[in-house]
Amino acid sequence: MASQRRQMMQSHQSWTDDLPLCQMCGVGTAPNCTYGPDGKDTQSHPNEDGHFRFRGEEGCFLYGVFNGFDGSRVSSFVSQCLTAELLLGQLKSTHTDSDVRRILSQAFDVVEKSYFETIGDALAEKATIISQLPEGVSFHQLSPQSQKLSERLKDLEQEVSGGATAVVALIHNNKLYIANVGTNRALLCKSTSDGQNQVIQIGRPHTTENEDELQRLAGLGLDVSGLRQAALIAGQSSTRRIGDYRVKYNYTDIDLLSAAKNKPIIAEPEIQASQSLEGVTGFLLLMSEGLIKALESAHGPEQANQEMVAMVAAELAQQGSLEAVAQSVVERVKRLHHDVYASGHMTLLIRTLNYTLADGALTPTQGRWGETHPHRVGGGSDAPTQGRWGVTRPHRVGGEWGRDAPTQGRWGRDAPTESRNTPRLRWIVFISPLFNQANQLRTNCYLQ
Repeated sequence: MASQRRQMMQSHQSWTDDLPLCQMCGVGTAPNCTYGPDGKDTQSHPNEDGHFRFRGEEGCFLYGVFNGFDGSRVSSFVSQCLTAELLLGQLKSTHTDSDVRRILSQAFDVVEKSYFETIGDALAEKATIISQLPEGVSFHQLSPQSQKLSERLKDLEQEVSGGATAVVALIHNNKLYIANVGTNRALLCKSTSDGQNQVIQIGRPHTTENEDELQRLAGLGLDVSGLRQAALIAGQSSTRRIGDYRVKYNYTDIDLLSAAKNKPIIAEPEIQASQSLEGVTGFLLLMSEGLIKALESAHGPEQANQEMVAMVAAELAQQGSLEAVAQSVVERVKRLHHDVYASGHMTLLIRTLNYTLADGALTPTQGRWGETHPHRVGGGSDAPTQGRWGVTRPHRVGGEWGRDAPTQGRWGRDAPTESRNTPRLRWIVFISPLFNQANQLRTNCYLQ
Protein backbone atom coordinates (compact mmCIF):
# COMPACT_ATOMS: atom_id res chain seq x y z
CA MET A 1 0.00 0.00 0.00
CA ALA A 2 2.79 2.43 0.89
CA SER A 3 4.53 1.75 -2.42
CA GLN A 4 1.26 2.44 -4.23
CA ARG A 5 0.97 5.74 -2.40
CA ARG A 6 4.53 6.66 -3.37
CA GLN A 7 3.69 5.95 -7.00
CA MET A 8 0.56 8.07 -6.64
CA MET A 9 2.64 10.89 -5.18
CA GLN A 10 5.04 10.70 -8.12
CA SER A 11 2.15 10.79 -10.57
CA HIS A 12 0.70 13.81 -8.76
CA GLN A 13 4.07 15.52 -8.99
CA SER A 14 4.37 14.89 -12.72
CA TRP A 15 0.80 16.07 -13.23
CA THR A 16 1.31 19.28 -11.26
CA ASP A 17 4.47 19.97 -13.26
CA ASP A 18 2.19 20.46 -16.27
CA LEU A 19 -0.25 22.79 -14.52
CA PRO A 20 -0.08 26.42 -15.67
CA LEU A 21 1.33 28.80 -13.09
CA CYS A 22 -0.67 31.87 -12.18
CA GLN A 23 0.92 34.91 -13.81
CA MET A 24 -0.79 37.31 -11.38
CA CYS A 25 1.35 35.96 -8.55
CA GLY A 26 4.91 36.32 -7.30
CA VAL A 27 6.81 34.37 -4.64
CA GLY A 28 9.83 35.40 -2.60
CA THR A 29 11.83 33.03 -0.40
CA ALA A 30 14.84 33.05 1.89
CA PRO A 31 16.46 30.11 3.68
CA ASN A 32 17.06 30.02 7.41
CA CYS A 33 20.18 31.89 8.46
CA THR A 34 22.40 32.10 11.50
CA TYR A 35 24.51 35.24 11.74
CA GLY A 36 27.91 35.26 13.34
CA PRO A 37 29.52 38.18 15.20
CA ASP A 38 31.19 39.19 11.93
CA GLY A 39 27.78 39.58 10.27
CA LYS A 40 28.24 36.64 7.91
CA ASP A 41 25.25 34.37 7.49
CA THR A 42 25.22 30.60 7.18
CA GLN A 43 22.33 28.27 6.38
CA SER A 44 21.89 25.87 9.30
CA HIS A 45 19.68 23.36 7.44
CA PRO A 46 17.90 23.05 4.07
CA ASN A 47 14.81 25.08 3.33
CA GLU A 48 11.70 23.36 4.73
CA ASP A 49 9.08 25.74 3.32
CA GLY A 50 6.98 25.00 0.26
CA HIS A 51 4.46 26.79 -1.93
CA PHE A 52 2.29 26.49 -5.03
CA ARG A 53 0.47 28.91 -7.33
CA PHE A 54 -1.64 27.26 -10.01
CA ARG A 55 -4.30 28.35 -12.45
CA GLY A 56 -7.02 25.78 -12.92
CA GLU A 57 -10.00 25.66 -15.24
CA GLU A 58 -13.13 27.82 -15.19
CA GLY A 59 -11.46 30.73 -13.43
CA CYS A 60 -10.20 28.63 -10.52
CA PHE A 61 -6.90 29.56 -8.85
CA LEU A 62 -5.07 27.79 -6.03
CA TYR A 63 -2.25 29.15 -3.85
CA GLY A 64 -0.51 27.80 -0.80
CA VAL A 65 2.38 28.43 1.57
CA PHE A 66 3.66 25.58 3.74
CA ASN A 67 6.02 25.75 6.69
CA GLY A 68 7.77 22.44 7.27
CA PHE A 69 9.60 21.31 10.39
CA ASP A 70 12.02 18.43 11.02
CA GLY A 71 12.60 18.26 7.29
CA SER A 72 10.82 19.25 4.08
CA ARG A 73 9.24 15.86 3.42
CA VAL A 74 5.73 16.74 4.60
CA SER A 75 5.59 20.23 3.09
CA SER A 76 6.71 18.81 -0.27
CA PHE A 77 4.17 15.99 -0.11
CA VAL A 78 1.31 18.31 0.81
CA SER A 79 2.15 20.90 -1.85
CA GLN A 80 2.11 18.18 -4.51
CA CYS A 81 -0.89 16.13 -3.43
CA LEU A 82 -3.21 18.89 -2.22
CA THR A 83 -3.23 20.37 -5.70
CA ALA A 84 -4.31 17.04 -7.18
CA GLU A 85 -7.13 16.82 -4.62
CA LEU A 86 -8.50 20.22 -5.63
CA LEU A 87 -7.73 20.85 -9.30
CA LEU A 88 -8.62 17.50 -10.90
CA GLY A 89 -12.20 18.50 -11.60
CA GLN A 90 -13.43 18.32 -8.00
CA LEU A 91 -14.58 21.95 -8.03
CA LYS A 92 -17.53 22.89 -10.24
CA SER A 93 -18.95 26.30 -11.06
CA THR A 94 -22.29 25.11 -9.67
CA HIS A 95 -20.85 24.41 -6.23
CA THR A 96 -22.14 26.47 -3.33
CA ASP A 97 -19.98 27.95 -0.57
CA SER A 98 -20.70 24.98 1.67
CA ASP A 99 -19.72 22.60 -1.14
CA VAL A 100 -16.39 24.36 -1.63
CA ARG A 101 -15.65 24.39 2.09
CA ARG A 102 -16.45 20.68 2.33
CA ILE A 103 -14.17 19.84 -0.60
CA LEU A 104 -11.35 21.91 0.89
CA SER A 105 -11.66 20.20 4.26
CA GLN A 106 -11.81 16.75 2.70
CA ALA A 107 -8.70 17.47 0.65
CA PHE A 108 -6.64 18.14 3.78
CA ASP A 109 -7.93 14.96 5.40
CA VAL A 110 -7.15 12.80 2.35
CA VAL A 111 -3.67 14.27 1.94
CA GLU A 112 -2.67 13.66 5.55
CA LYS A 113 -3.98 10.09 5.48
CA SER A 114 -2.08 9.53 2.24
CA TYR A 115 1.11 10.85 3.81
CA PHE A 116 0.84 8.53 6.80
CA GLU A 117 0.34 5.60 4.43
CA THR A 118 3.61 6.47 2.68
CA ILE A 119 5.51 6.07 5.96
CA GLY A 120 3.56 3.01 7.10
CA ASP A 121 6.31 0.53 6.21
CA ALA A 122 8.92 2.62 8.01
CA LEU A 123 6.75 2.87 11.12
CA ALA A 124 6.23 -0.89 11.13
CA GLU A 125 9.96 -1.54 10.81
CA LYS A 126 10.61 0.99 13.58
CA ALA A 127 8.22 -0.83 15.93
CA THR A 128 9.86 -4.16 15.14
CA ILE A 129 13.36 -2.86 15.91
CA ILE A 130 12.23 -1.29 19.18
CA SER A 131 10.83 -4.65 20.28
CA GLN A 132 14.18 -6.30 19.54
CA LEU A 133 16.43 -3.84 21.39
CA PRO A 134 17.03 -4.31 25.13
CA GLU A 135 15.71 -1.54 27.34
CA GLY A 136 17.96 0.61 29.49
CA VAL A 137 21.19 -0.39 27.73
CA SER A 138 23.54 2.26 26.37
CA PHE A 139 24.70 2.11 22.76
CA HIS A 140 28.26 1.13 23.69
CA GLN A 141 26.99 -1.81 25.75
CA LEU A 142 24.99 -3.25 22.87
CA SER A 143 26.18 -6.15 20.78
CA PRO A 144 27.43 -5.31 17.26
CA GLN A 145 24.17 -6.57 15.78
CA SER A 146 22.10 -4.49 18.19
CA GLN A 147 24.23 -1.44 17.44
CA LYS A 148 23.36 -1.82 13.76
CA LEU A 149 19.70 -2.03 14.70
CA SER A 150 20.07 1.09 16.83
CA GLU A 151 21.63 2.99 13.93
CA ARG A 152 18.85 1.84 11.65
CA LEU A 153 16.32 3.04 14.21
CA LYS A 154 17.82 6.53 14.07
CA ASP A 155 17.51 6.55 10.29
CA LEU A 156 13.89 5.44 10.48
CA GLU A 157 13.10 8.09 13.08
CA GLN A 158 14.44 10.74 10.73
CA GLU A 159 12.49 9.26 7.83
CA VAL A 160 9.12 9.35 9.55
CA SER A 161 9.49 12.55 11.58
CA GLY A 162 8.36 15.98 10.53
CA GLY A 163 5.22 17.86 9.73
CA ALA A 164 3.98 21.08 8.20
CA THR A 165 1.59 23.96 8.70
CA ALA A 166 -0.33 25.37 5.76
CA VAL A 167 -2.30 28.35 4.56
CA VAL A 168 -4.18 27.82 1.30
CA ALA A 169 -6.09 30.35 -0.77
CA LEU A 170 -8.67 29.25 -3.32
CA ILE A 171 -10.33 31.62 -5.76
CA HIS A 172 -13.47 30.00 -7.18
CA ASN A 173 -16.43 31.74 -8.82
CA ASN A 174 -14.67 35.03 -8.05
CA LYS A 175 -14.80 34.30 -4.32
CA LEU A 176 -11.83 33.93 -1.99
CA TYR A 177 -11.60 31.01 0.43
CA ILE A 178 -8.81 30.76 3.01
CA ALA A 179 -8.02 27.43 4.68
CA ASN A 180 -5.51 27.54 7.51
CA VAL A 181 -3.77 24.84 9.52
CA GLY A 182 -1.25 26.20 12.00
CA THR A 183 0.74 29.40 12.16
CA ASN A 184 1.02 30.83 8.64
CA ARG A 185 -0.98 33.92 7.73
CA ALA A 186 -3.23 35.39 5.04
CA LEU A 187 -3.73 39.13 4.54
CA LEU A 188 -6.27 40.60 2.13
CA CYS A 189 -5.38 44.16 1.16
CA LYS A 190 -8.00 46.03 -0.83
CA SER A 191 -9.12 49.50 -1.74
CA THR A 192 -12.69 50.60 -1.18
CA SER A 193 -14.76 52.98 -3.27
CA ASP A 194 -14.18 55.83 -0.81
CA GLY A 195 -10.39 55.65 -1.14
CA GLN A 196 -9.65 53.67 2.00
CA ASN A 197 -7.03 50.92 1.84
CA GLN A 198 -8.02 48.07 4.13
CA VAL A 199 -5.91 45.23 5.49
CA ILE A 200 -7.78 42.17 6.71
CA GLN A 201 -6.07 39.30 8.51
CA ILE A 202 -8.20 36.29 7.62
CA GLY A 203 -8.11 33.73 10.40
CA ARG A 204 -5.95 33.42 13.48
CA PRO A 205 -2.90 31.26 14.16
CA HIS A 206 -3.57 27.93 15.84
CA THR A 207 -1.47 28.25 18.98
CA THR A 208 -2.01 28.14 22.73
CA GLU A 209 -2.65 31.90 22.55
CA ASN A 210 -5.80 31.24 20.53
CA GLU A 211 -8.73 31.03 22.97
CA ASP A 212 -10.84 28.98 20.57
CA GLU A 213 -8.06 26.41 20.31
CA LEU A 214 -7.67 26.30 24.07
CA GLN A 215 -11.39 25.66 24.44
CA ARG A 216 -11.16 22.84 21.90
CA LEU A 217 -8.25 21.27 23.78
CA ALA A 218 -9.95 21.77 27.13
CA GLY A 219 -12.96 19.90 25.76
CA LEU A 220 -10.65 16.93 25.21
CA GLY A 221 -9.67 16.96 28.89
CA LEU A 222 -6.35 18.81 28.66
CA ASP A 223 -4.98 21.26 31.22
CA VAL A 224 -5.29 24.68 29.57
CA SER A 225 -3.07 26.46 32.08
CA GLY A 226 -0.28 23.98 31.45
CA LEU A 227 -0.62 24.43 27.70
CA ARG A 228 -0.49 28.21 28.04
CA GLN A 229 2.61 28.04 30.18
CA ALA A 230 4.40 25.56 27.92
CA ALA A 231 3.58 27.44 24.68
CA LEU A 232 5.30 24.69 22.65
CA ILE A 233 3.77 21.26 22.11
CA ALA A 234 6.28 18.59 21.07
CA GLY A 235 8.66 21.33 19.99
CA GLN A 236 6.17 23.32 17.90
CA SER A 237 3.88 26.25 18.67
CA SER A 238 1.06 25.06 16.40
CA THR A 239 -1.95 23.21 17.79
CA ARG A 240 -2.90 22.15 14.27
CA ARG A 241 -0.41 20.63 11.86
CA ILE A 242 -0.20 18.14 9.02
CA GLY A 243 1.81 14.99 9.63
CA ASP A 244 3.96 14.74 12.78
CA TYR A 245 3.01 11.17 13.65
CA ARG A 246 4.39 11.52 17.19
CA VAL A 247 1.64 13.88 18.31
CA LYS A 248 -1.02 12.16 16.21
CA TYR A 249 -0.46 8.56 17.28
CA ASN A 250 1.81 8.69 20.33
CA TYR A 251 0.25 11.67 22.10
CA THR A 252 -0.42 9.58 25.21
CA ASP A 253 3.36 9.46 25.70
CA ILE A 254 3.58 13.28 25.78
CA ASP A 255 2.92 14.73 29.24
CA LEU A 256 0.99 17.78 28.02
CA LEU A 257 -1.27 15.66 25.80
CA SER A 258 -1.52 12.36 27.66
CA ALA A 259 -4.91 13.13 29.24
CA ALA A 260 -6.62 13.83 25.92
CA LYS A 261 -9.70 11.75 25.14
CA ASN A 262 -8.98 11.99 21.42
CA LYS A 263 -6.27 13.29 19.10
CA PRO A 264 -5.55 16.82 20.34
CA ILE A 265 -3.29 17.95 17.48
CA ILE A 266 -5.27 17.87 14.25
CA ALA A 267 -4.88 18.71 10.57
CA GLU A 268 -8.44 19.96 10.13
CA PRO A 269 -8.30 23.36 8.43
CA GLU A 270 -10.15 26.37 9.71
CA ILE A 271 -11.95 27.66 6.63
CA GLN A 272 -13.25 31.19 6.75
CA ALA A 273 -16.45 32.31 5.05
CA SER A 274 -15.81 33.32 1.46
CA GLN A 275 -15.07 36.89 0.47
CA SER A 276 -16.39 38.22 -2.81
CA LEU A 277 -13.69 39.63 -5.07
CA GLU A 278 -16.18 41.36 -7.36
CA GLY A 279 -14.80 44.82 -8.08
CA VAL A 280 -11.95 44.41 -5.57
CA THR A 281 -8.63 46.06 -6.34
CA GLY A 282 -5.63 45.15 -4.20
CA PHE A 283 -3.56 42.12 -3.37
CA LEU A 284 -3.52 38.95 -1.29
CA LEU A 285 -0.52 37.98 0.84
CA LEU A 286 0.30 34.49 2.11
CA MET A 287 3.12 34.47 4.66
CA SER A 288 5.05 31.64 6.27
CA GLU A 289 5.61 31.49 10.02
CA GLY A 290 9.29 32.33 9.65
CA LEU A 291 8.49 35.56 7.83
CA ILE A 292 5.89 36.51 10.43
CA LYS A 293 8.26 35.86 13.33
CA ALA A 294 10.99 37.92 11.70
CA LEU A 295 8.61 40.85 11.25
CA GLU A 296 7.26 40.59 14.78
CA SER A 297 10.73 40.48 16.30
CA ALA A 298 11.67 43.63 14.41
CA HIS A 299 8.45 45.65 14.80
CA GLY A 300 6.32 43.90 17.42
CA PRO A 301 3.22 41.72 16.87
CA GLU A 302 0.84 44.67 16.61
CA GLN A 303 2.79 46.32 13.79
CA ALA A 304 3.81 43.27 11.74
CA ASN A 305 0.86 43.31 9.34
CA GLN A 306 1.08 47.04 8.76
CA GLU A 307 4.80 46.93 8.10
CA MET A 308 4.43 44.05 5.66
CA VAL A 309 1.72 45.80 3.66
CA ALA A 310 3.72 49.03 3.59
CA MET A 311 6.78 47.22 2.24
CA VAL A 312 4.75 45.40 -0.42
CA ALA A 313 3.07 48.64 -1.51
CA ALA A 314 6.44 50.39 -1.74
CA GLU A 315 7.96 47.60 -3.84
CA LEU A 316 4.91 47.43 -6.11
CA ALA A 317 5.55 51.08 -6.92
CA GLN A 318 9.17 50.38 -7.88
CA GLN A 319 9.54 46.85 -9.27
CA GLY A 320 8.69 45.62 -12.75
CA SER A 321 7.54 42.11 -11.83
CA LEU A 322 5.67 40.45 -9.00
CA GLU A 323 8.50 37.98 -8.53
CA ALA A 324 10.87 40.89 -7.94
CA VAL A 325 8.38 42.53 -5.58
CA ALA A 326 8.02 39.42 -3.41
CA GLN A 327 11.74 38.68 -3.33
CA SER A 328 12.64 42.30 -2.52
CA VAL A 329 10.21 42.32 0.41
CA VAL A 330 11.64 39.07 1.79
CA GLU A 331 15.17 40.44 1.49
CA ARG A 332 14.12 43.60 3.33
CA VAL A 333 12.66 41.53 6.17
CA LYS A 334 15.80 39.42 6.24
CA ARG A 335 17.93 42.55 6.65
CA LEU A 336 15.62 43.85 9.38
CA HIS A 337 16.01 40.59 11.27
CA HIS A 338 19.79 40.50 10.95
CA ASP A 339 20.31 42.04 14.38
CA VAL A 340 18.86 39.04 16.23
CA TYR A 341 21.50 36.76 14.68
CA ALA A 342 19.06 34.18 13.34
CA SER A 343 16.05 33.81 11.08
CA GLY A 344 13.84 30.95 9.99
CA HIS A 345 12.79 29.99 6.49
CA MET A 346 10.75 32.80 4.96
CA THR A 347 8.19 32.62 2.15
CA LEU A 348 5.94 35.38 0.82
CA LEU A 349 3.32 34.87 -1.88
CA ILE A 350 1.69 37.93 -3.46
CA ARG A 351 -1.39 37.62 -5.65
CA THR A 352 -2.73 40.80 -7.25
CA LEU A 353 -6.45 41.43 -7.58
CA ASN A 354 -7.50 43.53 -10.59
CA TYR A 355 -4.19 45.27 -10.19
CA THR A 356 -1.37 45.99 -12.61
CA LEU A 357 2.08 47.22 -11.72
CA ALA A 358 1.88 49.94 -14.33
CA ASP A 359 -1.20 51.81 -13.10
CA GLY A 360 0.14 52.54 -9.62
CA ALA A 361 -3.12 51.70 -7.87
CA LEU A 362 -2.84 51.35 -4.10
CA THR A 363 0.66 52.80 -4.13
CA PRO A 364 1.61 56.13 -2.58
CA THR A 365 1.20 59.20 -4.77
CA GLN A 366 3.85 61.79 -4.04
CA GLY A 367 2.67 65.23 -3.21
CA ARG A 368 4.55 68.26 -2.04
CA TRP A 369 7.31 67.65 0.50
CA GLY A 370 6.88 63.92 0.12
CA GLU A 371 3.33 63.90 1.42
CA THR A 372 1.13 61.05 0.26
CA HIS A 373 -2.41 61.56 -0.93
CA PRO A 374 -4.37 58.32 -1.24
CA HIS A 375 -6.04 57.91 -4.64
CA ARG A 376 -9.47 56.62 -5.27
CA VAL A 377 -9.30 53.45 -7.35
CA GLY A 378 -10.03 54.26 -10.97
CA GLY A 379 -9.52 57.97 -10.55
CA GLY A 380 -10.75 60.68 -8.28
CA SER A 381 -9.34 63.65 -6.50
CA ASP A 382 -5.79 63.76 -5.21
CA ALA A 383 -6.99 65.33 -2.01
CA PRO A 384 -7.41 63.19 1.09
CA THR A 385 -10.81 61.53 1.35
CA GLN A 386 -10.85 61.16 5.14
CA GLY A 387 -11.71 64.72 6.01
CA ARG A 388 -8.90 66.85 7.42
CA TRP A 389 -5.42 65.79 6.29
CA GLY A 390 -3.86 63.50 8.84
CA VAL A 391 -7.16 62.62 10.48
CA THR A 392 -8.26 59.09 9.56
CA ARG A 393 -11.80 58.03 10.33
CA PRO A 394 -12.45 54.27 10.53
CA HIS A 395 -15.16 52.76 8.39
CA ARG A 396 -17.46 49.95 9.34
CA VAL A 397 -16.84 46.86 7.25
CA GLY A 398 -18.81 43.60 7.32
CA GLY A 399 -21.43 44.87 9.76
CA GLU A 400 -21.93 47.56 12.36
CA TRP A 401 -19.25 48.23 14.92
CA GLY A 402 -21.85 49.33 17.40
CA ARG A 403 -20.26 52.74 17.65
CA ASP A 404 -17.64 54.77 15.91
CA ALA A 405 -14.11 53.76 16.80
CA PRO A 406 -11.77 56.41 18.16
CA THR A 407 -10.52 58.88 15.59
CA GLN A 408 -6.78 59.34 15.37
CA GLY A 409 -5.34 62.69 16.21
CA ARG A 410 -3.67 65.05 13.81
CA TRP A 411 -0.55 64.21 11.88
CA GLY A 412 2.49 64.25 14.10
CA ARG A 413 0.60 63.50 17.32
CA ASP A 414 -0.86 59.99 17.31
CA ALA A 415 1.00 58.82 14.20
CA PRO A 416 4.68 57.92 14.02
CA THR A 417 7.03 60.79 13.33
CA GLU A 418 8.39 60.72 9.80
CA SER A 419 10.84 62.82 7.86
CA ARG A 420 9.50 65.35 5.44
CA ASN A 421 10.69 63.49 2.37
CA THR A 422 9.49 60.01 3.39
CA PRO A 423 6.55 58.60 1.39
CA ARG A 424 3.58 57.69 3.56
CA LEU A 425 0.74 55.31 3.01
CA ARG A 426 -2.51 55.24 4.94
CA TRP A 427 -4.19 51.98 5.86
CA ILE A 428 -7.12 51.00 7.98
CA VAL A 429 -6.23 47.77 9.74
CA PHE A 430 -8.84 45.64 11.46
CA ILE A 431 -9.43 42.10 12.59
CA SER A 432 -11.69 40.28 10.14
CA PRO A 433 -15.27 39.96 11.41
CA LEU A 434 -15.23 36.50 9.85
CA PHE A 435 -13.51 35.11 12.92
CA ASN A 436 -14.08 37.79 15.54
CA GLN A 437 -17.71 38.37 16.36
CA ALA A 438 -16.84 41.49 18.28
CA ASN A 439 -15.36 43.05 15.10
CA GLN A 440 -12.42 44.24 17.14
CA LEU A 441 -10.93 47.34 15.58
CA ARG A 442 -7.15 47.36 15.74
CA THR A 443 -5.84 50.77 14.88
CA ASN A 444 -5.73 53.37 12.18
CA CYS A 445 -2.15 54.16 11.44
CA TYR A 446 0.33 55.79 9.13
CA LEU A 447 2.94 53.53 7.66
CA GLN A 448 6.35 54.36 6.36
